[in-house]
Amino acid sequence: MTELNLLSALLLGLAGSVHCVAMCGGIVGALSFSIPPKKRPLPYELGYHFGRLFSYTCAGAITGGLGMLFSHQVAGGIHLLTTLSALFLLAMALYIGNWWRGLSWLEKQGARLWKPLAPLSKRFIPFKHPVAAIPYGMIWGWLPCGLVYSTLTWSMASGSSLTGALTMFTFGLGTLPALLTLGRFSQHIRPLLNHPRSRLVISIVLAAFAAWLLLSPLIIKAIG
Repeated sequence: MTELNLLSALLLGLAGSVHCVAMCGGIVGALSFSIPPKKRPLPYELGYHFGRLFSYTCAGAITGGLGMLFSHQVAGGIHLLTTLSALFLLAMALYIGNWWRGLSWLEKQGARLWKPLAPLSKRFIPFKHPVAAIPYGMIWGWLPCGLVYSTLTWSMASGSSLTGALTMFTFGLGTLPALLTLGRFSQHIRPLLNHPRSRLVISIVLAAFAAWLLLSPLIIKAIG
């Protein structure tokens, strides 16, 4: 089941790329202005995304550990967390589909914690070396994001710090293709991902993930 959950996290990152482009597209685009002239942008972009995924992984380790403690203290705790993560994913599906914007409230609350961190990132720009993009990405990895929060609840239900960290890392890998190509092909990618039909397909995929989380214990029990 761990391998299946990690694959699902990867696919979730791919499916949620439309939200990543909307949330992080401006940040990734601004990277070009922080890269020294006549330097290849890819090493700097990779440094930024390495830092971002590092923060995701750390957050997953924390939530996975907290979830493990909760499941040991509360009877049926892991099932409660799994249900919570499914509801968050369903809320994300409704959010991307523009059917219900409830997660925007949660992002606003996260913005209050994010506000003191944002100025720290300015210390690393303009980049003198690709390595300088790593701490920049680490800071921006904590940007309030409903999709990240939804996946964090999933990592909380993973059962351990290690699995929680792996869940968030593979989710981050799933977001890479869209964000890495954004700077070069933004004029083509943005309209495609923000098209109503694209958002509809992505919303259905996320809702399917939520249904899987809710029903998989019953299916596995029935099979077993």
